[in-house]
Amino acid sequence: MGAVVKILIRIGILGFDTSHAVHFTRRINHVGVPRDQWVEGARVVAGYPGEHSSFVSDEVLEERTKEIREAGVEIVDSPEALIGNVDAVMLEFQDGSQHLQQAKPFIEAGIPIFIDKPFTCSVRDAKEIARLAEENKVPVFSSSSLRYALEVQDLKSRRDIGGILGVDAYSPGPTHPKNPGLFNYGIHAVEVLYALMGPGCRSVRCIHDERWDKVVGVWGDGRIGTVRAMREGVHGYGFTAFYEKSIFHCSIDTRYIYRELLKRVIEMFNTRVPPIDIGETIEIVAFIEAALRSAEKNGLELTIQL
Repeated sequence: MGAVVKILIRIGILGFDTSHAVHFTRRINHVGVPRDQWVEGARVVAGYPGEHSSFVSDEVLEERTKEIREAGVEIVDSPEALIGNVDAVMLEFQDGSQHLQQAKPFIEAGIPIFIDKPFTCSVRDAKEIARLAEENKVPVFSSSSLRYALEVQDLKSRRDIGGILGVDAYSPGPTHPKNPGLFNYGIHAVEVLYALMGPGCRSVRCIHDERWDKVVGVWGDGRIGTVRAMREGVHGYGFTAFYEKSIFHCSIDTRYIYRELLKRVIEMFNTRVPPIDIGETIEIVAFIEAALRSAEKNGLELTIQL
């Protein structure tokens, strides 16, 4: 019998205005990173950088395009040029308000898609992507890489510490007009919160200051989860998790978060089964949207609108 040839998933990268486009490509294509960062089963074969971006300068966009081309990726002239030439797409444009418009042609073409954070900047757009995905029977996945931090996954796999009672999560929280509130960067802490707590938050209040946001979420069963998004002082990622039988204080090591996220992305491209129910992703958008409205109302507690 001849050797079995494993077919690699052909990935298209859409948008280079985040450094993720470079970091993800290098890990998937095994270029410019140590072997322990490699992710198997796919290859980035084509990419569209986009034109001007309000997130980075034209010079940065050009440099990233050069780096991605050097990783063996064909640079195409339009998003549409990816259709028919790739098996899956990773949407990496940073502006979450444009993700519905950018993702729609690929979903309608039946192409599995990973949408980098933020999934969208409104519940309305998030629900529409979910509707399109269901209508076209296309798997869609969105997540911060922090959800798959080894420290988070280790706790989720344990069976000796009882149920989760609450979480206090933190991350840097720089903002951007295109991705208001926690949509821009504080979403990392929100993803850690949801990874450990699971969905089911019923209300949110946000104490806002130019230096930080502190968000308190109350789950339907009475559990409380909080997010601190920091714009002043020492920045880092971590959490305190309260279980029935133990309390864990964890500072997150970010060295392997991209690798761990990409494992799940490529697995979804292969199996066509998203690792997270899209309903949880919609709730995360609703959590952030409610926090933004609460901040505008001086910390008023608001019910999450799904």
